[in-house]
Amino acid sequence: MALLSKLLGMRIKELRKLRGLTQAQLAESIGMETTNLCKLENGGQLPKEENIEKIAIILDVEYRELFNFGHLKSEKELQDELIYIIKNAPKKDLEMYYKIITATVERG
Repeated sequence: MALLSKLLGMRIKELRKLRGLTQAQLAESIGMETTNLCKLENGGQLPKEENIEKIAIILDVEYRELFNFGHLKSEKELQDELIYIIKNAPKKDLEMYYKIITATVERG
């Protein structure tokens, strides 16, 4: 259950941000305390059935779309995939990847 609650929370957060809503706005719209929505988005709890319905309506998605989280990957999975891509890339692609990454990474 821990993985499901984590993935569902990540998906709700993703959809909320795509809609330009803050946690407080979504929480108010569904009649939930912001702290509870925060717990939900962080995977600390699963939403009640009635809240799943409310969240889907407010985010303007079908219920099943809330559970479409196959594209969500952990930080480790992303790192592993990037390392694999880099290790197997020809030099011309490596140069392009380098330019893209260095152009988008903020330097402190």
